[in-house]
This record gives sequence, C-alpha cells and structure tokens, in this order.
Amino acid sequence: MELIQETPDLSAYLAVDEVIDHDHPRVREAAARLAAASDSYDYARMAFEFVRDAIPHSQDFGDPRVTWRASDVLEQGTGICYAKAHALAALLRAEDIPTALCYQRLAHDDGDGHVVHGLVAVRFNGAWHRQDPRGNKAGVDARFSLGGERLAFTPDAKFSELDYPVLYAKPHPVVLGALRAAPDRPYLWKTLPTAL
Repeated sequence: MELIQETPDLSAYLAVDEVIDHDHPRVREAAARLAAASDSYDYARMAFEFVRDAIPHSQDFGDPRVTWRASDVLEQGTGICYAKAHALAALLRAEDIPTALCYQRLAHDDGDGHVVHGLVAVRFNGAWHRQDPRGNKAGVDARFSLGGERLAFTPDAKFSELDYPVLYAKPHPVVLGALRAAPDRPYLWKTLPTAL
C-alpha cells in the first residue's frame, strides 16, 4: 500500500498542537529520559517500546479512564490505541522525528460491525514506516520495524477490513470527537468510529 501524506509540508508532521503537545513538560521529561539512545533510530524504537509496554491499553486492563492528549496519556499511564498513538507521536516529534497518525478499519472485537484503529507512521531514510504501539497481548505481537511492517493487526478484505492510506498531521476529527465526548471507556467502546 502506498502511504499518502495529507500535506506535502513535512513540518506539519513535527508540529505541536493541543493533542500532540510535545512542548508540555511531561512529554519533554519523558523524551529526555529516552533520549539517552545513541541515534534517532534507537530513540524511536525505545519510545515505541515505552508506549507499547509501559502504558497499558485501557480496554485490555479494564481501566475506565479516557485519555486523548499525549501529556495526559503519559501522566495517567493509560489509553486506547488512539491515545497511545498520540503519546508516541508526541515523543517522536519532541526529538524532531516526523510522525503521522494513520488508521485501519477492523472488525469490532465483539464481532458486530467495524471500528477504526489508530497507529502512527514515522519517517526515516526518506520513507514512511507504520508502527502500532497499542500494546501486545495474546494474538498481538507488534514490533518496531523499518524493514517490513510488524503491526498489531493485518486487515482482512473478506471481513471488509482495510488500511487507510492517508497520513494525518493531526488526529482525524471523527476520532478526536469520539474521545472528547466519552465520559468513560465503556461509553467510548460503544461509540468508537466505524469508518473515516
């Protein structure tokens, strides 16, 4: 699949905003702790593993809190896929690594309909590479890779699943709207976007 930048301006994938708030002291502090890595590739891998492993996916662990701002994800230590993608994007952008938000349409866990899943893409060596920090569990083994995707999920066309090719500089409005409107994760789980 060919990934398509939403904007040709690469600086948009380094920008700070209300969601990917990499200028926040909490994000800067976490980035500084991880920045002991010897190069940007090691830093990106360490940031990915930190978000994947140290910030539990709230659905997997029954955490009712809903986070969406990167600094809040780091402070509260929880989030669903979108929130974890926002946190990873902020950590990577904090160290000047262009990072996009991207999405998949997958069959819903309960087998009823579809749900939009969030992940990121990082730019290294002139190309975009998708990464999925949602967190591993039985049947999910996502890994940081620039030499072939190691995502949590591979869409299956026979179930009308798909990869959205667009690389967004900001969270998709449908995703952000669902996160902001949810008083808790059980409510959010019933109102997750089904398509972009």
